[in-house]
Amino acid sequence: MINRTLQRPIEKALFKGKVIIIYGARRVGKTTLVKQIIADRRDSKYINCELAQNQDALETTNTDLLISYLGRKTKIAVLDEAQHIRNIGLVLKVLADTFPELQLIVTGSSGFDLINKIAAPLTGRSRLFHLYPFSFEEALQVKDLLSLKSAPEPILRFGLYPEVFNKPEEEAIEELNNLSVNYLYKDLLIFENLRRSDLIRNLVRAVALQPGNEVSLNNLSNMLGENIHTIKKYIELLEKTFVIFRLSSFSRNLRNEINKGMKIYFYDLGIRNAIIRNFNQMDLRTDAGGLWENFFILERMKYHNNHRKIVNYYFWRTYQKDEIDLIEESEGKLTAFECKYNTRKKVVFPEAFKKSYPGSNHILINTDTFWKYLI
Repeated sequence: MINRTLQRPIEKALFKGKVIIIYGARRVGKTTLVKQIIADRRDSKYINCELAQNQDALETTNTDLLISYLGRKTKIAVLDEAQHIRNIGLVLKVLADTFPELQLIVTGSSGFDLINKIAAPLTGRSRLFHLYPFSFEEALQVKDLLSLKSAPEPILRFGLYPEVFNKPEEEAIEELNNLSVNYLYKDLLIFENLRRSDLIRNLVRAVALQPGNEVSLNNLSNMLGENIHTIKKYIELLEKTFVIFRLSSFSRNLRNEINKGMKIYFYDLGIRNAIIRNFNQMDLRTDAGGLWENFFILERMKYHNNHRKIVNYYFWRTYQKDEIDLIEESEGKLTAFECKYNTRKKVVFPEAFKKSYPGSNHILINTDTFWKYLI
């Protein structure tokens, strides 16, 4: 079993007067993680909030009923998929106020729904932890560094979902097809009551076919025959349900910089490839460069998230078509990464960026160098 990097910081946060909230896409391992955290604790209780009987028991603010159900000797209570509980924010507030010695751990696969419900009632009284699929760093627990850094292709083709990683190709593809069909849009369709499942699927496919490219809402609107406001709303919802994430353009208002651009990437490359039904080997693909860019940006986000480092992420482009794939801003410093899957391609970082941002770092990421920045 792969131990999750986030487990240690979560355990350090226990019994400090905060409700622990673990959120992330479905099937990334939230349930496995919380069960590992409480595995050796006989004073803990795990509750699956997708079950109707548990929902009935927890949809109350009567403290006697709540503590009777949780158990008076319980020290850690895990509410798994808590977004299914009506008024979950108020229930958690009542529990935290009345039983301060009780450590609550809450998970949710619908980030927008769970966090929106608990934000106001638990202001300043919660700790958020975003659980991604496995990271490259975590994968090293079952694969040695030499094999992973010399052959990252399976990750680019099949991603790092726990039920997919390290499986034979046929099993990996079958599981990814199952995930993309049965789980990918489940929270959107349930909690937002969206009736346009066809539009969601067409939109995700249209975005998936533009890896590494700037995305225009106007172009998507025209392509799909839908108004721009609906397209914008659906992209925001897909982001909040951990299907995609966006990078905005980096600009300090210099005249030649594009300051309103947007790129869209996927939280898992296996899911992305399942959507377009393309699991071909890298030497047979026309999208290898975009996949490589998505892979590295995503893995940098996982690394910083898992190690609790706050970083802002951007891309950079000018009207003269100078561009940089990834800009990281942290602690007042800028680091620029240019991602090239082909190691023979030479890269010259734009002089305009170097002159505009003296002191910034400039790093080439290819299949020879990438691993140094992910562990």
